[in-house]
Amino acid sequence: MIKFINKLSFVLALAGLSAVAQNTEIQYLSGTGYQDTKEWEFKISDGRKSGEWSTINVPSVWEQEGFGKYQYGIRFYGKPFPEGIADEVGEYKYKFTVPKAWENKIVKIVFDGSMTDTKVRINGRSASDDTHQGAFYRFKYDITDLLKFGKENVLEVTVSKESKNASVNLAERRADYWNFGGIFRPVFLEALPATHIDYTSLKAEADGSFEANVFLGKAGQNVSAEITILDEKGKRIGSTMKAEAVNGSDKLHLAGQFENIKQWTAETPNLYTAEIKLLKAGKVVHEIKETIGFRTIEIRKGDGIYVNGQRVLMKGVNRHSFWPESGRTLNTELNYADVRLIKEMNMNAVRLSHYPPDPDFLKACDELGLYVMNELGGWHGHYDDAVGKKLVKEMVTRDLNHVSIIFWSNGNEGGWNTNLDDQFDIWDLQKRPVLHPQQEHNGVETMHYRSYGETLEYFRDDNIFMPTEYLHGLYDGGHGAGFDDYWEVMRKHPRSGGGYLWVFADEGIARTDQDGRIDNQGNYGADGIVGPHHEKEGSFFTVKEVWSPVMIMNKPELSNDFDGTFSIENRYDFTNTNTCTFEYELVSFTSPLSGKAERKTVNKGTIKAPSIEPHGKGELKINLPGNWKDADVLYVKATNANGEELWTWDFTWDKESEAKASASGNVDLNESDEFYTVSASGTVVKFDKVSGKLVEVTQNGNTISLANGPKIIMARRGDRTLDGTVNPEFLKGEDRIYKEFACIDEEVNCSENLLNISAKEVDGKVVIEANYHGILQKVVWTIDASGLIQLDYEYEYNGVVDLAGVYFEYPEEKMQHKKWLGDGPYRVWQNRLKGTTLDIWENDYNDPIPGESFNYPEFKGYFNNWQWAEFTTEEGKIYIENKGTDTYLGVYSPRDGRDALLYTIPNTGIAVLDVIPPARNKVNATDLCGPSSQPKWLSGLQKRTVYLKFDK
Repeated sequence: MIKFINKLSFVLALAGLSAVAQNTEIQYLSGTGYQDTKEWEFKISDGRKSGEWSTINVPSVWEQEGFGKYQYGIRFYGKPFPEGIADEVGEYKYKFTVPKAWENKIVKIVFDGSMTDTKVRINGRSASDDTHQGAFYRFKYDITDLLKFGKENVLEVTVSKESKNASVNLAERRADYWNFGGIFRPVFLEALPATHIDYTSLKAEADGSFEANVFLGKAGQNVSAEITILDEKGKRIGSTMKAEAVNGSDKLHLAGQFENIKQWTAETPNLYTAEIKLLKAGKVVHEIKETIGFRTIEIRKGDGIYVNGQRVLMKGVNRHSFWPESGRTLNTELNYADVRLIKEMNMNAVRLSHYPPDPDFLKACDELGLYVMNELGGWHGHYDDAVGKKLVKEMVTRDLNHVSIIFWSNGNEGGWNTNLDDQFDIWDLQKRPVLHPQQEHNGVETMHYRSYGETLEYFRDDNIFMPTEYLHGLYDGGHGAGFDDYWEVMRKHPRSGGGYLWVFADEGIARTDQDGRIDNQGNYGADGIVGPHHEKEGSFFTVKEVWSPVMIMNKPELSNDFDGTFSIENRYDFTNTNTCTFEYELVSFTSPLSGKAERKTVNKGTIKAPSIEPHGKGELKINLPGNWKDADVLYVKATNANGEELWTWDFTWDKESEAKASASGNVDLNESDEFYTVSASGTVVKFDKVSGKLVEVTQNGNTISLANGPKIIMARRGDRTLDGTVNPEFLKGEDRIYKEFACIDEEVNCSENLLNISAKEVDGKVVIEANYHGILQKVVWTIDASGLIQLDYEYEYNGVVDLAGVYFEYPEEKMQHKKWLGDGPYRVWQNRLKGTTLDIWENDYNDPIPGESFNYPEFKGYFNNWQWAEFTTEEGKIYIENKGTDTYLGVYSPRDGRDALLYTIPNTGIAVLDVIPPARNKVNATDLCGPSSQPKWLSGLQKRTVYLKFDK
């Protein structure tokens, strides 16, 4: 069935294509996107399923349809025509009929995106003398004279995956992303009246002023235009603007002034509709509708980025157009989902790396509110002048009326052809700023991946500093790791423009030649804050907390005389906090030792939001009940006007620890030449008299393989000196490897050497004390009649460490599940403590390989602010409780990708740690990521107490 849309009855929601009424019709020859496709005939020259005609879904990238060969661009970096590259040519055929009634119309065929060189024929005749070059751009041809109206027509399209133009290959194909082939965006016909509007360039400013250039399909006589502005309810505002064309001209200019308009910002995406009518001899012959917003963008050199007169910081991220099952072929649902997920992280900006997106994505940014940097292709290479000028025109004329676009980007990281800088203004009435990512241009320095110290240095320059890529993600590194340090500098500096994290999502393709395996090309595509299917990683929530536009500034531990008053900062740019909602909840927890781990709400309520102007400070008052300190935690949640969570903070206070109840019954102590063995309530624990370690546990006759502890772990980065500096003679890669301390005298264990061990019965309990020479100094075990074991230990090290504490060994293959009371559900790093919440969490054992499997939250890693944890194993349950909350719970060691580009950390089993390592990013080692990423100096005696309990 032909998809045929008559504009009298339906307004097409196709962003960038003027929505027309009365006499313009759209007929799709393809589907509209992923999961809405049509079958065309197809033959490919090389690779899978080559040499024979079959069928293919359009739009699509042909690799995902089982054709051709997969190719990742950077493998052939810098080579325009390399040997061995996947250079298939696809031939498409499709038969279609156009209405007889279209005979008196202008009919154009429109391609929204085809990779890469594309030649179009209608009924055996070329639609254009030129082959279109450039993959990500809308192009169209007038095919009126080639059509058979009311009869069957044949469309033939030849698409070459590689371009014959060297500059196109260097700009688009030799990049750090997947190179696909095919007609990957929709193809459709548009039927227009003989006298028609070709496109419009609109300018609606924050002060209510409005201008429009209306361009005609051809020069006309006795032509005029009218523009009426409608609000969101369809009500006309102000007066209709009118203008007459100079005879023989193909352009009309209209202007007007409107009062009491609602401005557009990313926080307040207020939209209007411009009804644009073209008249000939006073009769309407063509009408279109454009969605607009009133807003003004300006760069004030040496100052900042201003939207509607307000300085704004870009809280942004880079984004590819991508989905694992469909490559670069998306649909409305996926585009809108991306925008919603970006905004869920409290972001306000997106950079479209490294090419223009689907029109639907821009439409979503207009409607939901994101500041957009729209980018001309050019990863490191750039288009030549001839091709580049055509593609600038195609990009700008398609996208220029999207109010969300506030910057044009002329390529990326050296992929700028500076001869194209002045081309954007030719088409754009708004004359938006043009930027060069990774270079200063127009007063904005956008240099990428500066270290924390270098970032401070860039701020000493006179230019605005707004890195268009920073904190390069890789697996669980980058993004949130060090982010709080960076952002505190960026948000406070008077010449900051904010910045854009790299990158939104992993670009992992579901390979049709490998049973759907997700392929990130090793570490190349595994850079996302979310996974390929948008699985949320830990940094997602770190970013969400740090970029919350409303911040509670109180410390997480409340004083005993807290009166319910919180200090609030409004970091919105345009929104008063009185549009937000605040809720509180008092919660109590019980542990498994009490019979069942439970979370119980004691009291909750809604709080009247204070009125705090943007960038202002104020107070939030909660009328807490008199017994509020009987609870264990106070949550305060802020939501925006749409009911979406900004963040939920948790607060605790000093509470007296409940004394462990004395247990009745017997505790038996047995001594042999080698061991002390203690039995109580079915628990039997054995201690080695040579090492002082716990070496064996049985519960009701079943072995629980927790053993060889507590054992000291002390480690530093492999290139770290004793003074905490970096050894300039270190070997490449040693900064990624954490090594346990080596002893100067290899005959001596410098960590722990047992001096003596003793055991005795005291007040119905057994106490075993071991004293050591070395870093570990004392261990005292106290076992009561219930089988509860108290472990007190002391160690001392004065010096620099990246990892410090004690641990027990337990075989991973026997681990099944963990439940804990602490910050979660995601693990933390020393430089990524934000983004977690205190609560009871649980998850099953998992061991995802970064970049290959995407099970979150990860089971293994470091967990902050923990009070207790219960591990379920195939042998029984292991319960461990922390007397304080100033240590980290270690659960084995975080796993890096196969290439070990981030960290290799000694395995620490089940651990209680005083120091955990920071995480680096793909570009910068940990030292370069800011104050929270530096090694720690330990000093003095460390005393800790934990409790252990076992169950079958």
